[in-house]
Amino acid sequence: MEHLNISMWSLVLLIAVAFAFDFMNGFHDGANSISTIVATGALTPKQAVLFAAAFNFIALWVFQLHVAATIGKGTVDPAYVDHFVIFGALMGALSWNIITWYYGIPSSSSHALVGGLVGSTVVKAGGLAPIVWSGFGKILLFIIVSPLIGFFLGGMLMVLVAWAFRKKSPHQVSNWFRYGQLFAAGAYSLGHGGNDAQKTIGIIWLLMITAGIATPDVASLPNWVVYGCYGAIAWGTYLGGWRIVKTMGSKITKLNAVSGSCASMGGAISLGLATLAGIPVSTTHTITGAIVGVGTAQDVRAVRWGLTFNLVIAWVLTIPASGLISAAFWYVGRSFL
Repeated sequence: MEHLNISMWSLVLLIAVAFAFDFMNGFHDGANSISTIVATGALTPKQAVLFAAAFNFIALWVFQLHVAATIGKGTVDPAYVDHFVIFGALMGALSWNIITWYYGIPSSSSHALVGGLVGSTVVKAGGLAPIVWSGFGKILLFIIVSPLIGFFLGGMLMVLVAWAFRKKSPHQVSNWFRYGQLFAAGAYSLGHGGNDAQKTIGIIWLLMITAGIATPDVASLPNWVVYGCYGAIAWGTYLGGWRIVKTMGSKITKLNAVSGSCASMGGAISLGLATLAGIPVSTTHTITGAIVGVGTAQDVRAVRWGLTFNLVIAWVLTIPASGLISAAFWYVGRSFL
């Protein structure tokens, strides 16, 4: 592959933008992992964000870089990628995250990044030739699959818990699960850090491959990239995204210690399996599906289906919207980088 003729300042700028996106990812999506424990009062908001941020970073030592490899090599052909494409992808994703954060919409940072990468690559190539459909198609498929898995696991866990503790008083069960949901939320935060931090690692890796300072072999990836990305997402989670906490924690359905635990654990299992398989799924879609699943298991009428439908529309729009924004930024990058 022909390497880019990229100046050092452009490379440093793009890596800084990548870290900014990763920070915003944590700020935007960190709400997913703490919304249940904040809504149920298990931890104060400050305790919750510190708790989630710690597990985001610990994920560094738990998961291998399978998701990073999918983003870096399995979404678009690296031969078409240059620093203008990376700039467009990052700015498109970052812009969409800021827009959805402002309006309190729990959209997917992951899909914003994928949409940005595809959008800027396609506009550069003037067609769809660069898309690696085996990888991109898998990401599109999991827009549907990941919330369904979260829905199924969250609802199933809720039913199992109701059966297992059927002879206990609600007060007893609530006290036990006040601690159990901390374990579940910790597991979810671990999965969130493992899946989402790797997406930015994959973008920086792709940039370094095209610049000729790294190879497709994971051993060539510098440790500072890995540590930096995990640190950025943890820091973003710590500062929190309270607009989205409100939507996830109370607007979809009312959560208590038991349902909050089941939702977090259902999401955690889904994310863990996807990360181990190298599938870049949306943590937002997964936890939303799990929350809807536990609400449905209790009472179908307990779920605010109108709001849920609006969230699904936002999910569908994320990839094309971030793709269009990234295409515009590709032209900006061509003029100024």
